Amino acid sequence: MGIETIILGIALVFGFYMAWSIGANDVANAMGTSVGSGALTLRRAVVLAAVLEFGGAFFVGTHVSNTVRKGIIAPEVFSAEPMYLVYGMMGALLAAAIWLQIASYYGWPVSTTHSIVGSVLGFGVVVGGMDAANWGKVGEIVSSWVVSPILSGTIAFLLFTLIRKKIYYSKNPIQSAKKMTPFLVFFVFAILTLVLVFKGLKNLKLDLSLPNAILVAFGVGILAAVISYFLVARIKEDTEPDRVKIMQSPKLIASLQKSLKHIKTAKNLAVGELQSKMKALQDEISTLKEMAAAGTDIETTSSEYRTVERIFVYLQILSASFVAFAHGANDVANAVGPLAAVVSVLQTGVVQMKTMVPLWVLALGGVGIVIGLATWGWRVIETVGKRITELTPTRGFAAEFAAAITIVIASKLGLPISTTHTLVGAVLGVGLARGMSALNLRTIRDIVISWVITIPVGAGLAIIFFYIFKAIF
Repeated sequence: MGIETIILGIALVFGFYMAWSIGANDVANAMGTSVGSGALTLRRAVVLAAVLEFGGAFFVGTHVSNTVRKGIIAPEVFSAEPMYLVYGMMGALLAAAIWLQIASYYGWPVSTTHSIVGSVLGFGVVVGGMDAANWGKVGEIVSSWVVSPILSGTIAFLLFTLIRKKIYYSKNPIQSAKKMTPFLVFFVFAILTLVLVFKGLKNLKLDLSLPNAILVAFGVGILAAVISYFLVARIKEDTEPDRVKIMQSPKLIASLQKSLKHIKTAKNLAVGELQSKMKALQDEISTLKEMAAAGTDIETTSSEYRTVERIFVYLQILSASFVAFAHGANDVANAVGPLAAVVSVLQTGVVQMKTMVPLWVLALGGVGIVIGLATWGWRVIETVGKRITELTPTRGFAAEFAAAITIVIASKLGLPISTTHTLVGAVLGVGLARGMSALNLRTIRDIVISWVITIPVGAGLAIIFFYIFKAIF
């Protein structure tokens, strides 16, 4: 058995390990909100994501990969010593996979792209020096820690606020939901079709021009909206009452506050027994205001809200499915890209700017993602779906859809973006729409810290592994 065969075998193990780690951590982007809101059970989410992630990875995953992901390091740096690229990519795969496994163990949703980028940056600087790195690109990636969550969070906040105002605050929530659903379905299908065209199907060279992409998305959206109109019309109100949480209107809270001021003024003007009654009235209104503002949520026995949530279950599952497919198509490259570079150098002995990704490598990546999701995926799904803020199907849909809109906007504007950061930001936006008290600030703190240390941890580990493999081989 030659040394190249041994190296290839080790690289395949590391590539599979990286794909497993991607499944364990990153697939929560697609399914976390659906599980957290109760739209899907964990078992069903795993099965659905497994099929869609593997389908996206194998059938439309990248068949041509840049030698060094994201243009962080110039491939020419390794032209004199091609095996340095092999050792470095092996170290990068192992470093990123280990960090992702650690993050997954603690339930931290981190960016798999940033993990591999940090790792490549580490060994690239060691081989080629500080000038070998594209620091402008690194700066763009770092800026995505802010750009991604703010953009998606803002969209999610506005979307969820619109849904509450148009449906939950209306006199007949079920009829309002039925009227609004075809429009939402139109936008869901249109936007998610653009996600696939811009972020997923580009690997099949179907990256359409913007006018053509909009035309296709518009047609798909209209067709889906027409179908949904007839399907939603058949949904009947649940007869069994259910205790679910609804939101009190901010206008109600503001009105109570104004009333409280007027009553207080009137009480100060009154004398005798009337003043005492005014004081009791002031206390009563103050209590009502606290009840409305403190929990912002109150319990209701009306079954109409349960029916509304049931409508949004289907919308959320739909959006999650699109995101899972696009994720498999796009992020499998974080595992198979470095692996393809290793295979190319071992076969040709030279460093090429781009390398072909064999189908069996794509299959390896797809299987690894599915196994990672099935074994450890629940850890990060738990964080995204339940620990940041309490989710319902309407809130989960708003977060998932806002993330998809952000991906489309960023893909076309060239903004640096992370799918993970985008979705977490969207969940935060939905939580903020209900007030700061609805957010778990400790969980948010841990997530932000994990984002910041992802690149340096990946770089440090990759440097260590690079020197180890260089010394061994």
